[in-house]
Amino acid sequence: MSDDRQTGYLEFNDAQIYYEVDGDGPALTLIHAGVAHLRMWDAQVAAWQGRYRVIRYDTRGFGRTRTADVPYSNIDDLAALLDHLGVERTHLLGLSRGALIALDFTIVHPERVSSLTWIAGGTRGLELPDDPRLLAMWPEMERLEEAHDWPALVELETQVWTDGPGQPADRVDPALRARLVEWNMDNYLAEQQADQVARPDWAAEKVAEIKVPALLMWGTLDESPVGQAGAYLAEHIPGAESRSFEGVAHMVNLERPREVNEIVLNFLARAGVAGRAAG
Repeated sequence: MSDDRQTGYLEFNDAQIYYEVDGDGPALTLIHAGVAHLRMWDAQVAAWQGRYRVIRYDTRGFGRTRTADVPYSNIDDLAALLDHLGVERTHLLGLSRGALIALDFTIVHPERVSSLTWIAGGTRGLELPDDPRLLAMWPEMERLEEAHDWPALVELETQVWTDGPGQPADRVDPALRARLVEWNMDNYLAEQQADQVARPDWAAEKVAEIKVPALLMWGTLDESPVGQAGAYLAEHIPGAESRSFEGVAHMVNLERPREVNEIVLNFLARAGVAGRAAG
């Protein structure tokens, strides 16, 4: 990591939100998936910190962040973090749950977003059929969560979000699979509970109002609603670019880190928002 490094906790709404900042230049904020925490972005930070001030944080209930069991808003948490860091405007990138947060934030606070990169997420208010390969798994996942059987639950979630629905467990690098199991277990073992306030359910109706450059990415081995959501956003966000990754499941940045790093940097350059030249 760079010499321009900052770590800390933001005290906000009965939470201590952990964050890390690396590099210098225009702000670029990364939001992690719901089966990981900010460590999932290590390869991206290493590649981008020479051009951008890369901000990442553990959302409430994940990683090192700690919270009381209180109502909260991911949109408000992110706005508070940017205020704390003195960031008026940022390029925003999220994957999965993080992509949902990034999309919602872009709609609610367009004045604070310079560009949006959405990876393998969804769109609130867009009704899509469940992937038939997963329907039989949801009741068992709910049972395991209620029983706090974290190892069994994490294994099922790993089959879905790391391996890909219906894919063999040896499809991805065993070391990568082990890291995702570890990160997801970190979250469950911390047992941080909080109630998210009602989230916007009108995002699907408002994406056409997005004016900033947008990049959409997903893998072809992911659950079917992800690709359908990506196609919908590509059609309805003006000027959006899209890219699907053949033979990749949900964790696109971890399966194809070098490719993702290059695509994002090129996207930002084409959008006219390139960071400072690497030294």
